[in-house]
Amino acid sequence: MSDAAEKTAYEKGMDAAVAPVTVQDGSSEEIATIYIDPGKEAAALRKFDRWLVPVAFAFLVLSSLDRNNLGNAKTFGFAADLDLTGNMFGNLTTCISVTLIAFEVPWVFAVRRYGANRALGVGLILWSAVTLATAFVQTYSQALAVRTLLGIFEAGISPGFAYLFSTIYPQKAAGKRVMMGNLANCTSGAFGGLIAYGVQSMGTRRGLVPWRWLFIIDFCFTLVVGGIGLAILPKTPEDAWFLSAEEKETMRLRRKRDELFRGDDSFDWKWVRQCLKDPYIYVCAIAFFTSSVAITGFGVFLPTIIGGLGYAAIQINYLTIPVYVVGAISLVTNCYISDRLNRRAIVLMWCCIPVITGYLICVGTSNAHAGYAGMFILVLGVYPISTLVVAWMGTNLSPDNKRAFGLPFFYSIGNLSLLVSSQLYPTTQGPRYVQGNAVSAGLEVVAACLYFASWLILRRRNAQKTKLISEGTTTNGLEGDRALDFKYGL
Repeated sequence: MSDAAEKTAYEKGMDAAVAPVTVQDGSSEEIATIYIDPGKEAAALRKFDRWLVPVAFAFLVLSSLDRNNLGNAKTFGFAADLDLTGNMFGNLTTCISVTLIAFEVPWVFAVRRYGANRALGVGLILWSAVTLATAFVQTYSQALAVRTLLGIFEAGISPGFAYLFSTIYPQKAAGKRVMMGNLANCTSGAFGGLIAYGVQSMGTRRGLVPWRWLFIIDFCFTLVVGGIGLAILPKTPEDAWFLSAEEKETMRLRRKRDELFRGDDSFDWKWVRQCLKDPYIYVCAIAFFTSSVAITGFGVFLPTIIGGLGYAAIQINYLTIPVYVVGAISLVTNCYISDRLNRRAIVLMWCCIPVITGYLICVGTSNAHAGYAGMFILVLGVYPISTLVVAWMGTNLSPDNKRAFGLPFFYSIGNLSLLVSSQLYPTTQGPRYVQGNAVSAGLEVVAACLYFASWLILRRRNAQKTKLISEGTTTNGLEGDRALDFKYGL
């Protein structure tokens, strides 16, 4: 665990283990000082690293595997068997995109209201059933139906865990945990390619062609591994079963201490209104949208892109594996550097460069080997971007009520990219898909500029707060992260 996690500082980057909270006592108010032993708090957080983080990783791998294996299935018969023509395959990605966008906010509210184990557990069971149903679709309409349902039931997984991590871990340490989402994408990409290659090699069994077996095997993995994870998930951080009685009390005291910044459990619609009026959320979300076109297009269409570069169908699935391995290494490295330096914006802008470069290589040459090399360059930046921007947003929203709406709202705007990327690679534009790759490169340039603009907004807010504090001002009349005593992470 990083040095930052060893401290009891929470979202503001405090270094003290003591924070005042207001406690109601009848008709009077008393200011109580809560002290939490730094060693005990660090020990409790280590248990969340040991139990919650692996479960989150498993859930995210499974959801990404079930969602993205459509690209692998396409390479060995899915599109042909269902007689998909034109942009029908892209429409399957579009329909899941719409439901992901529409249901992210409700799912995060469900996590906050009913607990992670209940909300995310229900999602797991339902999306497992849909994955199995995908193996038996016979028509384009049936495929549209199951993909729509899959989007509904998976919508809360990534933002739900991002919300949990941003409420449990300090600002400086959240990036490495939020990283689990994209590390899961890399893992599912490599693992999914390996499974797809094995399934494709085994041929038709029991009257079912390989792509149908792919979804059946995905279902089995999801049900078994996800079921184990479901038994581990706690309802709330304060009641986690893997904590000792003393550690549970530490987490309860920590929750009480942080009410100044996180708020209490009651919901107030004013925080929704504040989110809708906050320009930082919109600028950063649009940046997330423009950069995510490259991310979502890459994840869903990587097999298609490699196929378009001239490689044989039997090679495509295993050729994706080393690309994802390089992506995982880059993801871990960049997130570690960002947490270590406590800087998000500069790393985000740096990561845009290899994404732009990789896509431009594919645009500029028809050489299959050069295009494949471009995928390795591209993946150096594509996954760290979405991890770091989610961590940046999640830890810069306060209290929890604002985060519970603002974070999935931010996700929803970013996931509009799915509607764009799903239409960028129609089969009619193969084999090089110049338009899709060129659009992805151009939008990444826009994203870099918008990440810089987001940094300017937060830097200006911090400077204004510092000036007021130096002048002896005790309040600026604002609440939550806009209040005088909250410092934004840059």
